Amino acid sequence: MNKNDILQFLKGIELLRNLTDGELNELAGHIHGKQCNAQYDSERTRSENDLLGEREVPAEAYYGVQTLRAMENFNISAVTLNSFPSLIEALSMVKEAAAEANHELGLLDRSVRDAIVLTCHEIRNGRFHDQFVVDMIQGGAGTSTNMNANEVIANRALEMLGYEKGDYAWCHPNNHVNLSQSTNDAYPTAVKIALYNLNRKLVAALETLVESFRRKGEEFSHVLKMGRTQLQDAVPMTLGQEFGSYAVTLEEEIERLNMNAGPFLEINMGATAIGTGINSEPGYSEKVTRHLRRITGLDLVLAPDLVKATQDTGAFVIYSSAVKCLAIKLSKICNDLRLLSSGPRTGIHEINLPPMQPGSSIMPGKVNPVIPEVVNQIAFKVMGNDFTVTMASEAGQLELNVFEPVMVHSLFESVELLINGMNTLRYRCIDGITANEEHCRSMVEKSIGLVTALVPWIGYKSANELAAEALSSGESVYSLVLSKNLLSKEKLDQILVPENMLRPGKMKDE
Repeated sequence: MNKNDILQFLKGIELLRNLTDGELNELAGHIHGKQCNAQYDSERTRSENDLLGEREVPAEAYYGVQTLRAMENFNISAVTLNSFPSLIEALSMVKEAAAEANHELGLLDRSVRDAIVLTCHEIRNGRFHDQFVVDMIQGGAGTSTNMNANEVIANRALEMLGYEKGDYAWCHPNNHVNLSQSTNDAYPTAVKIALYNLNRKLVAALETLVESFRRKGEEFSHVLKMGRTQLQDAVPMTLGQEFGSYAVTLEEEIERLNMNAGPFLEINMGATAIGTGINSEPGYSEKVTRHLRRITGLDLVLAPDLVKATQDTGAFVIYSSAVKCLAIKLSKICNDLRLLSSGPRTGIHEINLPPMQPGSSIMPGKVNPVIPEVVNQIAFKVMGNDFTVTMASEAGQLELNVFEPVMVHSLFESVELLINGMNTLRYRCIDGITANEEHCRSMVEKSIGLVTALVPWIGYKSANELAAEALSSGESVYSLVLSKNLLSKEKLDQILVPENMLRPGKMKDE
């Protein structure tokens, strides 16, 4: 770099410093758009126009002018539609069903219908996902998402029909692909289908994790340990009971998730803008719903009141609450795992987690519980996303909630994080946990918590005094009972066999 280049560079920096925040944001949007278009080697473009005027779109791109504007406007999260293939696939299902219904009603030529349907099949087979480039968080209630899908499908259909991309006289994003639809029915319907299908993957990951905990419960069924409440010694139990309880508490969430995903099966196709069905043919709602049932294989039903269905986002709130509940339970379990494995010399150290990586850049030999820690952090993110869904749903106004995109982004992120987190927790942590059996039993035998078993025989007051003396003197509960002649050795041995304290038993002699 010569002297003149350096001077020009410094002048550029000075110019940037003088720009307002608004001007900087506008510049960033333009740069983002150029970066997205830079994937095409050719500099050829095609002209497209919309309400705001004419723009040049990369000739090879399947998206069009409205997608281009959205790329420039919404450089927000760096998470684009193609981050969630299930959503792209669901959008293609909605567009295919609409094309079938419109053809059935005589509104769409067979050749155009066929081209749209075949394109939708290609999308579900993984093609053109890289063309879904709009940010998940966007203004416009999802219009940019809907138009991204409309433009990609229209331009691929044009290719199939033998025309150039952008030659919309033959297959138009709005007039043909979006026929009889609005963003306000197509977008939420696609989201619901995608989330319903994604819930199946979430439940599958959860079921596998439950089974891992159940196997550990069986493996540790003979390992006696001390139970704790308020982090203080309580009464004995087995490590198997502890891990078995984790299996049960997570298994409960399977039913809750499936139940709370149920409202996603109610859709509002044919509602168009606000639920009145303007710009759709009589009978279209029923026909498109029937086709969508066939394409998705789901028991979709048309909402009885389309005005209500178009503005109501309650289904997202209900499902988000179930996702949050699962996250909370996972986080609590991970807290337990970190405590139970704490040490190795100065903690509880009843279990060993599989060592995954060195734990410190300064402390040699340290290994941290990194897998439970990452699941804790996933849970925190999911809880925050649930609050976002709650606030966005409450903020809806009149006939439409414009904040569906942030709800959608939050839900998809939460579900994907939990799927990945549970799979990681299972195969990088739970499956490899081992028990420190002798240490567990030793802590039971030394615990003052054994005195609880004596309450039915010597009374609460005497047991309380015994516990206090054992704690202050360091003597065992066993030896103190005998020295005070509170019980015979035979009776004491019978009561204080730890295994006898794992289940209900008779409290009085026959």
